[in-house]
Formats: sequence, C-alpha cells, structure tokens
Amino acid sequence: MKKTVIQNYKSPLHRMVCTTPTVLWNDSCSIEELNYAIGNGAVGATCNPVIVGNVLKKEMHLWKDRIAQIIDEMPEATEDDITWKLIEEMSLKGAEVLKPVFDREKGKNGRLSIQTDPKYYRNVKLIVKQAVHFNSLAPNMIVKIPVTKAGIEAIEETTYQGVSINATVCFTVPQSLAVAEAVERGLKRREKEGKDISRMGPVCTIMVGRLDDWLKVVANRDNIITDPAYLEWAGVAVMKKTYKIYKERGHRLRLLSAAFRNHMHWSEFIGGDVVISPPYKWQKRYNASDIEVIDRMDKPVDKKIIGDLSKKFVDFRRAYEEDGMTIDKFDEYGPTRRTLRQFIGAYEDLVSLIRDFMIPNSDTN
Repeated sequence: MKKTVIQNYKSPLHRMVCTTPTVLWNDSCSIEELNYAIGNGAVGATCNPVIVGNVLKKEMHLWKDRIAQIIDEMPEATEDDITWKLIEEMSLKGAEVLKPVFDREKGKNGRLSIQTDPKYYRNVKLIVKQAVHFNSLAPNMIVKIPVTKAGIEAIEETTYQGVSINATVCFTVPQSLAVAEAVERGLKRREKEGKDISRMGPVCTIMVGRLDDWLKVVANRDNIITDPAYLEWAGVAVMKKTYKIYKERGHRLRLLSAAFRNHMHWSEFIGGDVVISPPYKWQKRYNASDIEVIDRMDKPVDKKIIGDLSKKFVDFRRAYEEDGMTIDKFDEYGPTRRTLRQFIGAYEDLVSLIRDFMIPNSDTN
C-alpha cells in the first residue's frame, strides 16, 4: 500500500518515504546528522562503537566536558564502564529526538538502535543481560544483537522478555530466516502468557554491502574471474529473496538494508515494506542524485547474475540458498568474522580514547 502522496518533495529520500511503504532510518546517532535525516522523513536511527567513535571525531567539542564529568561522577568505574556510559548517553539523546515519532507510530518506528558489546558474541547470558538493560533506558530503544550461534538464542529470549531486537552482523538468507524464526518463537511465548507485543518493532538487518565486499575479497584471494558488475548485486539478491520469503511466511519483523556501497542498496529496495538505513554521506549522495524513485523491490535480480555468482562462489551459495548454512556455521562465515573483528576493534579504539581522558599521557605535557 502506498502512502499519502505529497506533491512538494524535499529530496528523493523524502519522495520515497511519502509515496511508498519503504522507510528511512539514519545510520548515526549524531544529532546534527539525525536532524538532517528527520528533515527528509527519517523515523529511526542507530548507534554502535564504530558510530560513536566517528561521532566523537566530528563532535568532540560537544562531548569532551561531559566525558570528564562522567569520569568524576563514577570514581570507581573502569574505562569500559565509562565507555558504555558514554554510548548510553549518546543513544539516549537520539532516542529523545525520536520519541515523538515512536509515540505517533505506536512503536513500529521512532526507535534508536543500540548495540550490545560485540565481545559477547559467544555468550547468550551476557547478550541477554545487556539487551534487557538497554531496553530499560528508554521506551523507544531497539537492541542490536549479532546473528551468531549464541545470538540466535539470545534473540529469542530477549524478544520473549519484551525487547525489540535489531539483528546485526547478518548477511545471508539462512541467518535472516533463523532470526525471523527466533523472533516468532519469542513473540509466541509472550502471547501464550498474555504479555503485550503491540508496541514491539523488531527488525533484521542485512548488511548488503559487506556481502559484496567479501565476494570481492574471495575473488582476489582465489583468482576468480566474473563480470565485476555482478559483485555489486550479491547483497541485493539476498535481500530480495529474504523479503519474498518473509512475506510468504508472514514473519512479524521487517528487513533493514545497511552497509551501503552503491545506489542499488537503496534504489532496488524502494517499494518494499522495509527500512533503509544509510549513513549521512550516502543520504547526501542519494538526495543529490537523479535516481528515479520507483518501486523495484519485487523486480528480481537477473538470473544470469545469480547463476554466475552461484557457480563461482561457494560463499554466495551459502548466503543465497535457504539451507546454505546451519546455525552452527554462522560464526565461521567470512563476513561474520570480518565484521566482528571490526566492531571489536572499534570498541577497543573507543576504550583507548576514554583511557586518554582517565590517564592522560604525561610525556606530552
């Protein structure tokens, strides 16, 4: 169903959110960038250690005094404690901006995504404990949980406990289906006990560009030759196939497109009841483009592209086929390992920055 048509559109993204079911979230908790996105119709945003580090690089003048205050207010806290306090405060500022949207849309949108500690990717109990805590910070939090073996179990349990989840570190059809099934189990357990689910708004992120990135790495590593344009379609193909299956099976969560590398990671999903979550720089590019805003979600990817990628790349077959991977194999998948390493590394960089506040380097004084 299309939305009410408005004639005066501010931008291509604004046209999309006004005329199709597709919604826009902002891939940043920067208030400046979030306000830009909201001006173009955005109804959600996200935060993670990578994003917090990038925000601090741009907006340190807004946070340096507060970081010093947090350190003073928590005299026994470790650098990890201070780091998470900062992440929570950044997330809460974004959640406050989005709260009117949350109230208007009764929980489906208006949420701020906050990510669980990437180092917990193997530990169900720690993921669940932190997710429940994050959920208590504000009514419009949505909690990111990685789609690892432990993450799938944590997704079911946190959903049962009333947490709206945003599955992350996800690149494949098998992962996305495992997420949907875990969410369904959690929702059904709540319903069976008469617990409310009316204001829950779970989503499953597919990091479409990171699958493309990985196949390019594999092509170089294994001397595989294919049409280079085909490697831009892998994530799109996975997203479209997963969307079709979700609709056929009536899963009660939406897909979210993330990890943007080209315009197709936006344009090919227009018209779907999905979320696109580009960072600020990609929103600016899209809004300055001449890409036509038309429904493309149900247009299949060329079979020739699917066939070539399937023939030449085992890891594309793992990503595209419903039974391409079992849950036990999620942690071993190349994009999963690369992304977890990046997220953990970004968190460690953030802790290092906080350490510099707590223990200044006297050698430079």
